[in-house]
Amino acid sequence: MRKTFREKVRIENVEVIDIAEGGKGVGKVDDLVLFIQHAIPGDIVDVEIQKKKKSFAEANVIALKVPSQYRTTHFCKHFGVCGGCKWQHMTYDSQLLYKQKSVENALSRIGKVDIASMEEILPSANTTYYRNKLEYTFSNQRWLTAEEISRDEDFERNALGFHVPLRFDKILTIDHCFLQADPSNEIRNALSDFAIQNGISFYDLRKHEGALRNLVIRNTSTNELMVIVVFGYPVEDDIDRVMNFLKTSFPQITSLLYIVNQKKNDTTFDQDVHTFSGRDHIFEEMAGLKFKIGAKSFYQTNSLQAYELYKVTKDFAGLSGKELVYDLYTGAGTIANFVARDARKVIGIEYVPTAIEDAKINSEINGIDNTAFFAGDMKDILNDEFISVHGKPDVIITDPPRAGMHPDVVDKLLEIEAAKIVYVSCNAATQARDLAILTQKYEVGRIKPVDMFPHTQHVENVVLLTIKS
Repeated sequence: MRKTFREKVRIENVEVIDIAEGGKGVGKVDDLVLFIQHAIPGDIVDVEIQKKKKSFAEANVIALKVPSQYRTTHFCKHFGVCGGCKWQHMTYDSQLLYKQKSVENALSRIGKVDIASMEEILPSANTTYYRNKLEYTFSNQRWLTAEEISRDEDFERNALGFHVPLRFDKILTIDHCFLQADPSNEIRNALSDFAIQNGISFYDLRKHEGALRNLVIRNTSTNELMVIVVFGYPVEDDIDRVMNFLKTSFPQITSLLYIVNQKKNDTTFDQDVHTFSGRDHIFEEMAGLKFKIGAKSFYQTNSLQAYELYKVTKDFAGLSGKELVYDLYTGAGTIANFVARDARKVIGIEYVPTAIEDAKINSEINGIDNTAFFAGDMKDILNDEFISVHGKPDVIITDPPRAGMHPDVVDKLLEIEAAKIVYVSCNAATQARDLAILTQKYEVGRIKPVDMFPHTQHVENVVLLTIKS
């Protein structure tokens, strides 16, 4: 049956009153809530409805009638198509304002937390080139602009860049990314040109064919550089040609690695990493500490702001040197090692065994001997027997993934009754959910948002909980 064409509904003079979690502006017409792409609070816009549900609709701006005082000119040519940096059209001060507001709303609305103790958000010193890791995708199906399609010409269809939002099989070619300092851009562009000129195939995300699949670039404040090329189905001497090109063209690469991943998903944690040139790791430094970073290691992607985040965490913990600290979801032990010299002992727990091995190495290379690390599912390992063996903690630091803590872990924290819990979160909504339970026995002492990712809606938040007397 042929679908009936419906003319899209247009609404004029919509006032944008807020900004949603996904970065879209929020307007309201009668009882209909509008989520408006690329609109920001204070704008007055004409919109066109794209999708409509019973009580809300998604819309695009077709005319900007009155620009918001928070509006500014975006600086990246890829803004609007690329899925990153969705708040580039907002001034940085207004980004901080709405990030603070999003944390306030989540804690008060979901967690019923009194936000009177909330402190001002900590800005990021760098708002561009702040990331130490980027991952790009190769594709033989480049995203074409409407203008290119209308010209009815032949275009280069290979792409190396980022996914277009909601299109897993379409990749936007990136000419210059403002997230990571050079030589990141030079490496990406040079490798793409080399592969195209030499007929090395780009991955087909639908058919799962092609040689070049992903490119990962990691750098450090100490000027070390790791480049990982992920191959799908290389033929003949594809690997040697690509890796030799990178080694010759960019001698500053400290760690040149490759992975062959022939699964249907991009995860490589279960794949072998091959060292083509240099070491299999790089080193980052923070506050006089050295951290080893391998291909599969987790490290906060904004190195400078991670230092500020950890300082807030340690300040909230208020360590005197006598405390036994549990560091839950410790990752590679970055926070554990950061606070270890101010504690009697730190116990780190993490699900990923390779991360725990990194944590132990990071203690060793820094001469830290009062840490211990254990791998396992948090809800299983943090039990009565574990606490009996290792001692009841005076302070618990928890930094879970975006999903927050498992209910069993939250219940166990209530049983343990540590004097303090410092809860670090990248998702204020799930943090608020957990706080709503923890406040049965704890009171919120301090709250401090930290901006780790400028030009995005993401924000870290640190909460201090103290046991009720």
